Amino acid sequence: MTLQDRIQQPTSGAAESKPAPAPSLPSGDSTPVGMKPQDYVRLRRWLADKMEVAFGESQDSPSAARMREVFDKLYSKAGVNLNALETDVLFAEIKAEISGFGPIQQLLDDPDVSEVMVNGPKQVYIERKGKLYLSDVTFDDDAHVLRIIERIVRPLGRHISMKSPMVDARLPDGSRVNAIVAPIAIDGPSITIRKFGQGLTMEDLISFGSLTPTIAEFLEACVCSRLNIVVSGGTGSGKTTPLNVLSNYIPNDERIVTIEYSAELQLGQPHVVRLEARPADVDGTGAVHIRDLVKNSLRMRPERIVIGEVRGGEAIDMLQAMNTGHDGSLATIHANNPRETISRMETLAMMSGLDMPVRVIREQIANAANLIVQ
Repeated sequence: MTLQDRIQQPTSGAAESKPAPAPSLPSGDSTPVGMKPQDYVRLRRWLADKMEVAFGESQDSPSAARMREVFDKLYSKAGVNLNALETDVLFAEIKAEISGFGPIQQLLDDPDVSEVMVNGPKQVYIERKGKLYLSDVTFDDDAHVLRIIERIVRPLGRHISMKSPMVDARLPDGSRVNAIVAPIAIDGPSITIRKFGQGLTMEDLISFGSLTPTIAEFLEACVCSRLNIVVSGGTGSGKTTPLNVLSNYIPNDERIVTIEYSAELQLGQPHVVRLEARPADVDGTGAVHIRDLVKNSLRMRPERIVIGEVRGGEAIDMLQAMNTGHDGSLATIHANNPRETISRMETLAMMSGLDMPVRVIREQIANAANLIVQ
């Protein structure tokens, strides 16, 4: 009798339990001994679908106890005989499918993992302590990856399809997500998640050896003295961390407006207005760009403007803000060294579309940027 027949024709039977350690989400192939991988996938998918239907009308997330209760009832109807450990592992996988992000949930829960990169269903890389590793986590197939992408973007009102094959999103904990599907992604749907790091202090950076106590004291004085500071560095070098640390030196009695592509900054001051860019809808409308937010922030009576990342024509608006009374502003920019930072700011300012001579742009940069932190 096939697994499908056993699902449709419930039977009873007890399995012999083997002593084993406490179950957790499995690493690699979790198929029970004696069961074909495709049958196990069908069983898990059937149970997950039934449980999603059972909880579909509920507005609140079900408790673990309630999920286990429903799982046990449905499992008894499937007519399969797994041992106790295999049943617990199956439940853990389904729980991750329903209330989490499937196979990669365990990676997101691992505090040592800073980035998760899904290159199709059978290849998931992670970054741990600055190094890349191929994990033994896998998805069932392309459709499985697509279901997790939908689970990520649907609550955010985002959409991904063949006509709109790329999407940027943010998880509830602040982690940044980029997903891309066919026809752009050739080898299967891809997910890249940059996890939301814990807030660090200047003392943490000193203990890591990132800078000395003397430099830390100097930077604090620069922020309090309302110098305009640009934090520069390569992709993934950790620019947001020092930007966040420096931002926390801003006095509590000042009004701060933060502008980001994906909200990551964790400022502790009481008077903070956080703005986040918005991508276009499926029909191409509704986009709110960083440049729009920078312009709008000038009408919000900010005493400090903090821009998470300068990528385009908003550079000219940032420079003009720094030159028109908004001293003490902070921003990050992609550049490999301080000299390149100046050239990059010049290039980005020219992308604004304004017909300004290069000499004028260079004067704006010279007058606006007081300090570059590489």
